[in-house]
Amino acid sequence: MPSRQQLWSLAWTLLSLSASWDVVRADNPIVQDLFTADPAPVVYNDRIYVFTGHDNNGATFYNMTDWRLISSADAVNWQHHGSPMSLSTFKWANANAWAGQVIERNGKFYYYAPVRHSTGAMAIGVGVSSSITGPYVDALGKPLVENNGIDPTVWIDDDGQAYLYWGNPDLWYVKLNADMTSYSGGINKVSLTTAGFGTRTGNAQRPTTFEEGPWLYKRNGLYYMVYAADCCSEDIRYSTAPTATGPWTYKGVIMPSQGRSFTNHPGVIDFKGKSYFFYHNGALPGGNGYQRSVAVESFNYRGDGSIPQIDMTTNGPAQIGTLDPFVRQEAETIAWSSGVQIEVCSEGGQSVGYIKSGSFIKVKGVNFGGGAKSFTARVASAGNGGDIQVHLDSQSGPVVATCTVRNTGGWQSWASVNCPVSNAQGVHDVFFVYSSSDKNSYLFNVNWWQFS
Repeated sequence: MPSRQQLWSLAWTLLSLSASWDVVRADNPIVQDLFTADPAPVVYNDRIYVFTGHDNNGATFYNMTDWRLISSADAVNWQHHGSPMSLSTFKWANANAWAGQVIERNGKFYYYAPVRHSTGAMAIGVGVSSSITGPYVDALGKPLVENNGIDPTVWIDDDGQAYLYWGNPDLWYVKLNADMTSYSGGINKVSLTTAGFGTRTGNAQRPTTFEEGPWLYKRNGLYYMVYAADCCSEDIRYSTAPTATGPWTYKGVIMPSQGRSFTNHPGVIDFKGKSYFFYHNGALPGGNGYQRSVAVESFNYRGDGSIPQIDMTTNGPAQIGTLDPFVRQEAETIAWSSGVQIEVCSEGGQSVGYIKSGSFIKVKGVNFGGGAKSFTARVASAGNGGDIQVHLDSQSGPVVATCTVRNTGGWQSWASVNCPVSNAQGVHDVFFVYSSSDKNSYLFNVNWWQFS
C-alpha cells in the first residue's frame, strides 16, 4: 500500500496538471507576501487574531520553522504582527513548527503547538505570553504531551474545564488543569466510529473520515468537532456532541476538496454577530500542497445549528464597518498587496519594505467622510526614494495625493513626509501605488500613514 506521503505527492501531481495559474486579484487569500497555513483564529478585544503556520518558499515538505500572526477589526484589512513564536522557542525540539492554537486565560495567552522532539517523536509544547502578539516563551521546558500526535485544539468550557484535543491518525484528548500547562486523568483516546465520524472507503486501516486538524468549540449548547477528512485531497467535515467529550455524531462535509493544496485545516469563530470559517489553499502564484495560503469565508448556521457547505472563493467576506483614515494606521494593514514584504521595524512593530516601482497595497473600505486635506506617511530610505501615489478604488483610479520620499539616510532611519489631498470624500478602497523611474531598485520602507 502506498504511504500517505506518496498519496499526497500523487494528489499534488494530478492537481497541478489541471490547476489554473491565474493571479488572484480579490481579497482571498488574506496574506500575500508569504505562504501561510493551518489558521487558528481567536477573538480578543474586538479583533480577530489569526495564528498561522509558515510554509517556506520553494518547500517540498513541511520544513516549517516559525509561526505568524495577523489581526483585523473588520475581517478584510489584516494587520501583520510578524512571528510571535518559532521553533527555537522550544530548546528540546528540532523540527516541524506545525499547526497550533492560542487561547487566553486569566490574562495570559497559551500557544499549544506540535513540534518534533529531539527524541524523534512529535510532541505538543506550550508557549505562554502576557500579550496576545507575543513573544511567547516555553512554559514548561519540555513537552506537555508526547505520543507522536499533531494538530492541537483547545477549548475552555463554561464551567472552567479546559480540553486539549489533537490527532493524526487517532484522536486524543486531555482535561487541562486551571494552570493550562498540566492535565489530570491521563490521555484519553476517542473511539473513532463511523456513526461519530463518517465512513471512509478504500482504507481498511482508517475506516472513518477523520484525518487530522481537529477544531473544537461550543455554540448554543452544542459542541462541534470540525476536522480535515479523507486523504488525499482532504476536505473538511464535522461532528457534534452534547458534551465536550462526546458521544460524537457525524454531520457531513463543510468544505469539499478544492484548490491547489491537498491538505486543509479549519478554524471557526463568531465575531461581531457573524460567523467565519478559516482554511488554507494553494491559491497564490506558485502555491501548492507545501506552499499554502490562509483564506476566510463568512457563513450562516442553519436554524438547527448545522453548518452549510462552504466553497472557497477569491472574494472572501464582506467588510464589517469601515476603516478610519484619520487615526494612525499601520502600513502593514492590508487587504491585498503585490511586490512588498513585511519586516521588523526599529520604531516598534512591523513595517512594509522591499518596495519597488509598481508595488502596491490595497486598503478596503476607507471612510473619508466629508473629505481629507492632507496625507502623512512615516518612511525610511537608503536609496533614491520615489513616490507614494494614493489612488481611489483601483490601481489606475483617480490620484488624490502624491508624496515624494527621498533618501533618509538608512532603511531604518525614519522621517515623515506630507502632501496635500484633493477630491477624497466618502468611502473608497485606497491603493497606495509606489512609483519611480528606477524600475529595479528598492525605493523606501513605510511604517505608518494617516490622513487629516
